[in-house]
This record gives sequence, structure tokens and C-alpha cells, in this order.
Amino acid sequence: MYPTLGGLPFGLHEIFVGLGVVVACLVLWAQHRHHGIRDERFLYVVTGAVVGGAIFMRLGTWLQHVDLRANASLAEQWLYGNRSILGGLVGAWLGVHLAKRLSGYRPRTGHLFAPAVAAGMAVGRIGCALTELPGTPNSLGFGPVLDVETAQRLGGVAGVPLHPSLVYESLFHAVAFVLLWRYRDRLARPAESFVLYIAGYAVFRLLVEFVRGNEVVWSLGGVGLTRPQLFLLVVVPFVLARVAWLWRRGHLAAAPHTPSSPAPQEVTP
Repeated sequence: MYPTLGGLPFGLHEIFVGLGVVVACLVLWAQHRHHGIRDERFLYVVTGAVVGGAIFMRLGTWLQHVDLRANASLAEQWLYGNRSILGGLVGAWLGVHLAKRLSGYRPRTGHLFAPAVAAGMAVGRIGCALTELPGTPNSLGFGPVLDVETAQRLGGVAGVPLHPSLVYESLFHAVAFVLLWRYRDRLARPAESFVLYIAGYAVFRLLVEFVRGNEVVWSLGGVGLTRPQLFLLVVVPFVLARVAWLWRRGHLAAAPHTPSSPAPQEVTP
């Protein structure tokens, strides 16, 4: 039986989000050392990412109705609104670019942030999986089962296995982190690894939303779509077009192999 929220420690979601932030910072610090960054302005870039991500994560779900009067006030949204991972990513991206513009820091940083974000998301999503609606009913017969009280509180279905959609997402980010970390020095233009990661996540999130159990707000050809999907239907074509452009320009090519030292030649008498 899937545990009820009442049986979980208070603030469990926040605990895992905090752990995710700590993990992301540790990975970013390791990347900072690995690439030998000495410019102090990089700290401004990191600050921009954190502040921008925090603001947009909290306010990213504010605009839910075309009639602005039907939306919560910004103060209500900040205090009680849902958190948005997609909004946080957009805010972090904007924060990085604004910090670069203000500080004059020019080097590209995508390869530094990509594995850090993936690792942080992999951990943070565990908190979501333990405290939020798991997903829609799973015809494959596996997944958490909610009791009646928890199902009513979360707006889900009781007594049947549900897709562990947030676990799917945590696993996606964990795999992405392993790949980004293992191949962090393999691209000729390593900063483009962030574009590849975001493109992969955008497509994955668009698909996994079908089993997330979020509110359906639009129907397209008889297929119900959620708010994140509407956002992603606009964003995904641009991101994939960016990947295609990078591919055609050769920016996703492997870095040339540089031998460490020539093998010693055998000397014959």
C-alpha cells in the first residue's frame, strides 16, 4: 500500500529539494575544479542561475488563465502556488544570461551546469514522488496504490496501481547525469551538452505527462493535454531545431583525441 502523507515526516518534499540543491552544488564545484576555472565572475553566474531558478520555479505556474483577473496575485502565488520545474529551468537560464551580461563573463558554461542540474533533479524528484500524486492508473499492474483518504487529498484514483511517473523522471535525470559526467570531455564544443540535455528532457517530459495525472486543460485531436504539455509543444520544436542546427554546423562533433605522450620506441643495438 502506498503510504499516506500523514505517515510521512513533515517537510519531506522540502528535505529532498534541499538535498537536490546540495548535490547540484557539489557537482558544480567538481566541474569548476575539473575545468580549472579561476575567474571570480563565475560566482555571479552561479548566483544568477540560483536566483532566477528560484523565482521562476515559484512564479512559473502563475499564468493559468487568459483572464488575468482569474489568476492568483503574485504574493499569493509566491506564498501558496505550485512549484514548476520547467519554470525553474527557464528562470535559471535567464539568470545565467543576465548575470553574464552584467558581469561581463563571456565563456560558455552549459557543460558546467548540465550534470549539476541533472543530479539535483534526480534527487529532488524523489521528494516529489513521496509527496505528490504518482500518476494515472497503470494497466501494466505495477506502481503505488493509494488508499481512499490519500487519493481524495491528491486527486487520484484509489485501490489500483498508478504509474510512478515521478520515479520515471528521477531515473531519467540519473541516467542523464551519468552520461553527461562520463562524456563531459568528449564534445569539441562541450557547452552544447546542455542543449542536448534540455532537448532530451523536454521530449521526455512531453511524453511522461500523459501518465503524470496533471489537470487536462486542452484537447487536441481527442488527446488531452496538460499545461506543461502546451508549454512544451511550443518549446520542443525550437529546441530540436537548435540541436539540428548544431549538428549541421558540426558543433556536436567529438573532440579530437590528444595522445598524452608518445609511446617509447624500442632501441635495438
